[in-house]
Amino acid sequence: MQVGNGDFAFGADITGLQSLLPFNILSTWCWCNDSLPTTPGQTEPSDFTGMDWWTHDRLVNYDIQNPAEAAISQWLIANPHRANLGRIGFLYQGGDIPSEEVAGIVQSLDLYSGVISSQFTLRGTEVLVTTIADPLSDTVSVDVKSALLANGSLSVFFDYPLTTGANKFEAPFVGNLSLVREHITALQRLSAQSAVVKHEVGGTEYYNTIAWEQTGSIRGPINGTHRYVLQPAGKASTFSFSAMFSPSLQSKVKSFIAVKKASTQWWNDYWESGSFVDLTASTSLDAEELQRRIILSRYLLAVNSAGHDPPQESGLQNNGWYGKFHLEMVFWHLGHWARWNKWDILNRSLGVYERFLPSSVERATRQGYTGARLGKMSDPSGASAPGPQNALLIWQQPHPMYFAELEYRTSPTTDTLRRWETILDQLATWMVSYAWWNVSTQVYDLGPPMYPSSENTSPNSTYNPTFELAYWRFGLKIASDWKTRQGREIPASWTHVLDNLAPLPVADGAYSICADLPDMWTKSRYTSDHPSQIAVYGLLPQTVGVDLSIVNATMGRIAQTWNFSKSYGWDFPMLAMTAIRLGDIDQAISYLLHPNFQFDDVGNPVGTVVPTPYFPASSSLLLAVAMMAGGWDGSEGMHFPPEWKAIVEDISTGL
Repeated sequence: MQVGNGDFAFGADITGLQSLLPFNILSTWCWCNDSLPTTPGQTEPSDFTGMDWWTHDRLVNYDIQNPAEAAISQWLIANPHRANLGRIGFLYQGGDIPSEEVAGIVQSLDLYSGVISSQFTLRGTEVLVTTIADPLSDTVSVDVKSALLANGSLSVFFDYPLTTGANKFEAPFVGNLSLVREHITALQRLSAQSAVVKHEVGGTEYYNTIAWEQTGSIRGPINGTHRYVLQPAGKASTFSFSAMFSPSLQSKVKSFIAVKKASTQWWNDYWESGSFVDLTASTSLDAEELQRRIILSRYLLAVNSAGHDPPQESGLQNNGWYGKFHLEMVFWHLGHWARWNKWDILNRSLGVYERFLPSSVERATRQGYTGARLGKMSDPSGASAPGPQNALLIWQQPHPMYFAELEYRTSPTTDTLRRWETILDQLATWMVSYAWWNVSTQVYDLGPPMYPSSENTSPNSTYNPTFELAYWRFGLKIASDWKTRQGREIPASWTHVLDNLAPLPVADGAYSICADLPDMWTKSRYTSDHPSQIAVYGLLPQTVGVDLSIVNATMGRIAQTWNFSKSYGWDFPMLAMTAIRLGDIDQAISYLLHPNFQFDDVGNPVGTVVPTPYFPASSSLLLAVAMMAGGWDGSEGMHFPPEWKAIVEDISTGL
């Protein structure tokens, strides 16, 4: 189980700490680097030159690994990587606690206050632990009650792992606690009841300030490790402490009582504001399971996906893709906050587009385009990691148009128009610049080279992907509306591209992934991964050229042929949204409860082709539920089965 605030999360085992299992303490701000490679000519990031690919009769430079630059390419992919801040756990008589000595386990998470309560016996003596995270700082606070404190048997350790970029995925545990020579920790006592541990790892330093409220002492590092031990003293059977992590030295830490009060208030406000969906009046087991997923997803997303940067796919639970986030996944991660009227949370991270604008303009200019081209696999600096998919995906580009339009519906003001003006202008300019006029067909094509959102085609031949064509129309239309709302002229080039984009490709009566796959429905390679062509009428409202009879036929083909064991978590809510728009609510529910779309006992979305948790599954589930709860333009209101007797509060109408 986890406690956290979107920028910081603490993963607890059944002891309420990390005594038995080294679960992680992750943040949005702590990143580190491995040493640069020593291969001659590949010792600096500037030594990376990428690859030149033919793109419509000209060479364009892409951030793709050059075989002659393998070392620096891999360094740029893996660095910076997110650091595991530490591990906090119990010791018994100075030693690690064997799991077989822990019994009588009872653990609960109070969703309404963000409090984990853990109860267990250690060698027959009861231990009660309360674990809480502060909503306003990167602090975990703990209260312990046990007779083992009074006799000096129970103490608390703090340990600091080395996190490297050796593995793309590190799950469920991040970092190495045994490699002690490659990083540095040091203890500074601040007072009789507080101390700070400074950790230097991978060119980064951060501080763990620890404060305790009863008599105690701290020592370390012990036995040639990076472990420090906080030993309660005196005869009290209660001990409370707080541990705050920060990029700069902080001497003051909130007390356990202060953190508990702040957490309870924040989570009360979280559940009492915004939107809600109540399915508990239903006797349907499907409704009961969907309600469980909704509630637990809303908690976990507030902990893992509510930070000041877009989340990585596994949030703050472990490291996937070295901890980096993917810009093409941003709407799947964050769009639900808008539909559930949690703009205060959504606005924490939407500033990423303004921050990334200069690097996106530079990327477009370097490639000979105008406007701004968004990257893909990113760290907080805006750098996009090298890789064919990272360089050649394009469906991240219209996401800001979707966010902007949702915000304008909520707040149709000049401030909203100004906020998005430059971003939409620059992104639309690149979209128009990227579209290629095909003199033979007299339409604008997208690609090649490119990867569609399914990422399973040949990039040198892929062109006119179905979803991306519809998304281009959607995005350019909103960018044009933005100009009109401001009383400004729509550039003629925008209108020409919008009016003359290629038609959506059809194969055997159903929408294909892209235009160069006329036989896709008979090739198992292409009936796997993301069936994203169906998002043209589901995630998106109907755009010009979308034929609903073909959408229906495509849904039928997907149901008959798709290998769902290789699908990702957001694929099922995406299919559900199309089913909802088509009026088939039973099919929508069957996709939201599909056997290959599972959530574990604490609500974590189970990964299929990537490790658990895969949080786009949680956020896209809430996006689909919002469509069922609030409808969309022209079909407003609830779309739940009437017999469920659903109650909906404050869900906004979708596009």
